[in-house]
Amino acid sequence: MIGGGDRLATAEGAPGTATLGPAADYPIVLGDPFTVEGELFTPTDTLNYDSVGYAGLDDGAGVTIAHRTLPLPSYAEVTSLDTGKTILVRVERRGPMAGKNLVSLSAAAATQLGVGEGAAIRLRRVNPTEPERAELRAGRSAPERIDTPKSLVEVLRRKLPASGTASLRAPAPVQASAAAPARSVAAAAVAAAPVAPALAASGPPAAVTAYPLPSLSGSAAVTRPVVVSRAEPVVTTPRPVRVVAPAVAAQSAPSPKPAPSAAAAPEAKGDFVVQAGTFASRANAQALAKKLGGHVSPSGALYRVRTGPFATRGQAEAALAKVRAAGYSDARVYTAG
Repeated sequence: MIGGGDRLATAEGAPGTATLGPAADYPIVLGDPFTVEGELFTPTDTLNYDSVGYAGLDDGAGVTIAHRTLPLPSYAEVTSLDTGKTILVRVERRGPMAGKNLVSLSAAAATQLGVGEGAAIRLRRVNPTEPERAELRAGRSAPERIDTPKSLVEVLRRKLPASGTASLRAPAPVQASAAAPARSVAAAAVAAAPVAPALAASGPPAAVTAYPLPSLSGSAAVTRPVVVSRAEPVVTTPRPVRVVAPAVAAQSAPSPKPAPSAAAAPEAKGDFVVQAGTFASRANAQALAKKLGGHVSPSGALYRVRTGPFATRGQAEAALAKVRAAGYSDARVYTAG
């Protein structure tokens, strides 16, 4: 376990460090679960980490922060919810080890962001370019980020708790449905139901016979009684044929597939996406996604418009140029997730 005072020091030129260049970002350290004032924290490699809370200050070097669960090292954007200013930081140590603050900022990080103790912030994990990483590893600040729009800052402030932190990640979808047990019971009833008797000249069938009929809506089959007259010959009467024939057709008919939506998430595989913008309105996000041929990715109360994913960063950069040429200069490349 890495304590609050331990620093994963890998900055180029910093005292007491030996590893330089991109290799300084590896290996990534998580560490064991630990408690702070009775609350358990488990370090996790969460790619789409996104939360709001409050910042404290510590004596860390460079433009860095302390965080309780993000990998060491990793990179994140910190946004002031007072001004909208956003900076890039390197996560280098565990903390805060007291109180309910979301992060502890180094002096350089606090100065660049223009905040003090107890400032309201948003923390979002990102995957910056290697030149930006190199600046932070060297103890210098990365190039200025684009300020977060005031409209988005207001939305984020409404998510801010009175104390502690709040996640902006969308809740996990419900995996089980209440209808599932009912479908299982219906399927069991169909399995136990007798198969329709073969037509034969040995005598009339029973007055009421149970035939399993599949539902045309795609749900499990149900068993319904079909009345057959004793007075009609079994072999020559067409009545059983009219009952059985639709059932066979329903079984062989393919289930209808929903039409693809312009804002639906793509099924392609890839490591990179281009994010054109973030909206508080789903309708506005869908309109932009349709215009760009992208998709809408929910993130808490917000909706991100993205294109991709792309297999290589080169493909993503080419798509980024097209999105920015369309007038969306704030677009960026992110890792898929």
